[in-house]
Formats: sequence, structure tokens, C-alpha cells
Amino acid sequence: MSQLFSPITLRSVTARNRVWVSPMCQYSAVDGVPNDWHLVHLGSFARGGAGLVFTEATAVSPEGRISPADAGLWNDEQQQEWARIVAFVHDQGASAGIQLAHAGRKASSKAPWDGRGFVADEDGGWEPVGPSAIAFPALREPRELTTEEIAGVVSDFGATATRAIAAGFDVLEVHAAHGYLLHEFLSPLSNQRIDEYGGSFDNRVRLLLDVVAEVRDRVSAEVPVVVRISATDWVEGGWTAEDSVRLAALLREAGVDLVDVSTGGNALADIPVEPGYQVRFARQVRAEASIPTGAVGLITEPKQAEEIVADGSADVVLLARALLRDPHWALRAAHELGVEVGEGIDWPKQYQRAAL
Repeated sequence: MSQLFSPITLRSVTARNRVWVSPMCQYSAVDGVPNDWHLVHLGSFARGGAGLVFTEATAVSPEGRISPADAGLWNDEQQQEWARIVAFVHDQGASAGIQLAHAGRKASSKAPWDGRGFVADEDGGWEPVGPSAIAFPALREPRELTTEEIAGVVSDFGATATRAIAAGFDVLEVHAAHGYLLHEFLSPLSNQRIDEYGGSFDNRVRLLLDVVAEVRDRVSAEVPVVVRISATDWVEGGWTAEDSVRLAALLREAGVDLVDVSTGGNALADIPVEPGYQVRFARQVRAEASIPTGAVGLITEPKQAEEIVADGSADVVLLARALLRDPHWALRAAHELGVEVGEGIDWPKQYQRAAL
């Protein structure tokens, strides 16, 4: 029996298997509104057998977008378009998740195919904000958030969570990784505040815990909440794996159901990239904080993914580039692992002639 293709239940939601789609920015929205590209992009993964499909980082406010072409969920038009996409994902038998995000000091950036750097005001950009007025390399210097504005950020996450549930999403993920706003508050590399949101560990995690509390308060107790973290900054003096374990225990107590464990993104770093290079952090958080985890990062082969779940390193795996190359990765993996159709995997009836 494949562990990778066994169902997993978080609160009231049961995902049909443990192959989850990692959030992947598409830089293809207009005024924050998703469109047919997002429908086909996300829908193909659901059709291809994934258990849960996460959206890209979805901004909770206009200034929270990474780029002017990022998707958001702060108005009715965006909510209606997301509802259309969620309905298709559900029709294919997958669960639908949304990643709620604020880009912080990395906001107003160019899409990757336009080169590194920031978007100027005259080209549709805006002034980014952060915990401190410390710029990420090659990007604009952010304006330090006031305590009143921080309260507004918390409220924005809550309002977007409410809209997400109204649009039909099953699982909410709070993005606190990859150098975006919530990660910026966690890391002493980017947070040099001297108020209640800076300095000590307890102060630096305060905003994330406030956001989680707000999201949990805005949605039913039956809705699973996931948090994505960067387990380490890979830089001396930055956020560490030990910090992540300590944070994960607090997140568990706050009602978080799973921690999605990535790394890096808040500073330029020499990262030892290799297959499964982040799995050890998911294993450590799971074991030491007693909370389910997701593993992500160069997980590409079915046997590799199966072993990660089977040996207890993580409860789910999240794939990104492997799914861009093959949206039907889950169907292929099930076949390679000897999983029978209907046992955690279902071929669309239109494609059953291709089942081997």
C-alpha cells in the first residue's frame, strides 16, 4: 500500500492523496484578477491526480502583491474568478487551497522574464513596506510599517480568508516564507524594530501569530489552516531551524494544522541545493514540534516522494517544477508505485484509455 497515495485528513477536509501542488507564481493576473491561464494551470494539476492544489501567492491587498501582475483576493471580481477555478478543481476530485500572502519589502518587483529589479511608480509600481527600512538587494527600500498599519495587515489577512472560504477553497495557507512580509518580521536580518514587533523571538513572531489568530477567528473551526515557513535563512545571524521548531510548536497551539517547510528567500545565501535538500527540515519540525509537515524542494521522482512520506519525514510532499514539466505527475507516479485506480488516484474518464 502506497503511503504517498493514502488519503490525509485535516479537520473536515480529506485530500485524496499526499501529492500536493506547491504555490507557484504566474505573474499573469490583471488588477489582481485571475483568468483562464490560472484556470488551465491549476486545473491541469487537479485533472492530473494531485490531492490538493494550492494557488500562487495570492495578495491580501494591492500593495501586498509581489508584482503588478500578481493575483489577489481583496474584491468581489477576484472572488468570483477564484470561485470558477475552485469549482473546476473540485470537479476533478482534488481539494483546493489558497496561499494568502503579503510581499512586504519584495513588493513592486518585476516579473522574472522582465529581469531582476523593481517596478518604478511611473510603470505601475509602488512603495513597498516592511518591518524596517531595509531593502532586499536590487529592490526598493521599504517604508517601515507603523503599529497601526500592522493592525491593518492583520485585518487584511482575515478579510481575505473570509473571501477565500466564500469562493469555495478548502484549505488556507498563510505565507510566512521566502522573504515576504511575515518572514521579514520573523528574521533578525530584516527586522530591526525596537517595539513589540521586533528584537526578541517572541516579539518577532508576534505578527505571524496575530495573523493566524485572525484567520482562525474568521473561518469555521472545520477549515484547515496551513503555514508555510522558511526553516532557515541559510545566513549566520538569521532565522534558524531551531527557531522554526520553536515557532511550529506555537503555531500548533494556535490551531495550525500543518507546517509547509521550505527555506531561504530573505537574504542572498549560498544554499546547498540538491534533490530533497529541504526534507531534513520538515523531518526536524515534525519530530520536535509534534505537528504534521509538508516537504518541498527538488522532489521529482515517485520513489523519492514515497520514501519521504513512508519514513515519517513529512506527511505530504509539495511539488512545483516537476508538475510544470508533467502536470500528470501524480497519475504517472501512481502507476510506477503500483497503485490501483481508485485507491488514492483516479484517471479522468476522458483519459482512461491512457492508463497503463
